[in-house]
Formats: sequence, C-alpha cells, structure tokens
Amino acid sequence: MQLILDTIDENLIVKFKGELDHHSSEASREKIDEWYYDKLKKNIIFDLRELNFMDSSGIGLLMARYKMCSENGGKVLIVNDNQNIQRILRMSGILKIIDVYSSIDDALKNSIGE
Repeated sequence: MQLILDTIDENLIVKFKGELDHHSSEASREKIDEWYYDKLKKNIIFDLRELNFMDSSGIGLLMARYKMCSENGGKVLIVNDNQNIQRILRMSGILKIIDVYSSIDDALKNSIGE
C-alpha cells in the first residue's frame, strides 16, 4: 500500500493506493496523525479513488480520524469514485456521517465552514 500526504490550507490530503488492511492501517494511522498534529490541520480529506481493497481496519482508521477531527472542530471528507470501495463504505454505515465527493476540488470547496 502506498500512502501520499499533502496539505492545502487547513486540509490534510491523504491518498491511498493499493490495499488498506490490517497490515498497513497501523503505520498509515501513525503517519496521518503525525502530519495532522505537526502541521496543525483542521480537516482530513481521504482520497480513496486508487484504493482497490479495504477491510474493517481501514474503516476503523477512517472512523477514528473522524472522531479526532470532530473534536478539533474539523471535518473528514472522502473522495471516491470506486464502486467496490463505495459498497464497503455504505455497508459500514460510514456514509451516514461522512460525505463523499468525486474530486479533491469538490471536497476542498465543502471543507470550508458548515
């Protein structure tokens, strides 16, 4: 699994490529949290478009970051156009609390204010 991190304004952009599973989720979590706090970001945008598999530990990673951002007054947003990943997100119930966008630009527009 490849993890690419970037920042735009108050947003940490997290792009996953490959598989987000129990083998990769802990190292990913540590790196994401380090960037989030070190760079003093408010929101996290997860780009899942190049993710080809995610298990329950990936859902756990997203949920814990949602809680972290909410406690910091921020948001978690997801960018995804992959139907397999969308199905996993829907079955997990995560789509009831986190919005999904088709592009980073759309997510960035919606990361500002409530």
